[in-house]
Amino acid sequence: MLLPGTQLVRRPLHCIRAVGRLPSRSLMNLRQLVCALDDFASLSLAESWDNVGLLVEPSPPHTVNTLFLTNDLTEEVMEEAVQKKADLILSYHPPVFTPLKRVTWKTWKERLVVRALEHRIGIYSPHTAYDAIPHGVNNWLTKGLGACTSVPLHPSTAPSYPAEGTHRVEFCTDNTEHLDMVLSKLKDIHEISCLTTVPARVEGEEQTRVSLNCSQKALLEVVALLSQNSLLYHKTEILLLQKPLLPHTGMGRLCTLSEPASLSDIIERVKSHLKLPHIRLAVGMGKTLESPVKKAALCAGSGSSVLKGMEADLYLTGEMSHHDVLDAVANGISVILCEHSNTERGFLSELRDMLAIHLQNNVNIIVSEKDRDPLQVA
Repeated sequence: MLLPGTQLVRRPLHCIRAVGRLPSRSLMNLRQLVCALDDFASLSLAESWDNVGLLVEPSPPHTVNTLFLTNDLTEEVMEEAVQKKADLILSYHPPVFTPLKRVTWKTWKERLVVRALEHRIGIYSPHTAYDAIPHGVNNWLTKGLGACTSVPLHPSTAPSYPAEGTHRVEFCTDNTEHLDMVLSKLKDIHEISCLTTVPARVEGEEQTRVSLNCSQKALLEVVALLSQNSLLYHKTEILLLQKPLLPHTGMGRLCTLSEPASLSDIIERVKSHLKLPHIRLAVGMGKTLESPVKKAALCAGSGSSVLKGMEADLYLTGEMSHHDVLDAVANGISVILCEHSNTERGFLSELRDMLAIHLQNNVNIIVSEKDRDPLQVA
């Protein structure tokens, strides 16, 4: 029964149903998603020569519903991304590496940019940042060896110094009047920080110890000022500040197997992990397929520069130069080559699951089915 003055409002049933149904996933703004991807793997970890980050951006605002993962963005993969209505492509290898002087239909990489912008698809590449992170490509590759512990072959350093400045300058003096003058002039120098004075006992005498941090540019001015007093200058220490090493982060991995395994067993493990019917093998001088492997150095992709000179029983990578393989073999190190992208592509499935958690299932994440290594055995 209705109260006086009230009306019965009829609403379509489908509207009532829509109100009660929450969307299974929400969308993400491109900039928001890029920030989340940078948080997952800081681009500061990438090699200096690399081209990483957001490479192609549709005009804003751009909303991402589908994130498309691939190892290599070829034209075939691009068409797959278009058909699957991708809004952002995460391509492990940067499809734009050397600068483009024009964007036409002439070359395949230019066409990738054209197709991406035509269909409002962004392109993001992490490349060597994913090589360096503890939960990245190289860590995934270590699983092909069996149970082992690993450390980076070339550890990464933090992007910034532990304190402001690149150098620390310290000196002592017992001349209070002269110290006040020096401190006054030091404060006028730009790019100086953490200027402190503390009492100190030096060779039985009460003195004042001065400490400061400064940039490379400011260091020249500091030294010029202190050199005006020979006694002060000769008591000056200049320390080069080091960026701290990041734990479990860096290029390549040196793996120590929990239990030594024969080279033939390692080969089978690697083939199983990478889902390959074959690999290329160079047996180290004086070694056989039954020789034990205790330590293995690995690097996803092209590992020559990363593995060179490392002491191990085995090198595992995608490709190496002919002469680098000869050097390794001569030093008694066996080499397993799996082709470049075969040591990387399998990581995408693991990446999909990690990103789903990191992005809180706010976007649909799919892995390319067309992406594959360009080389095959005929």
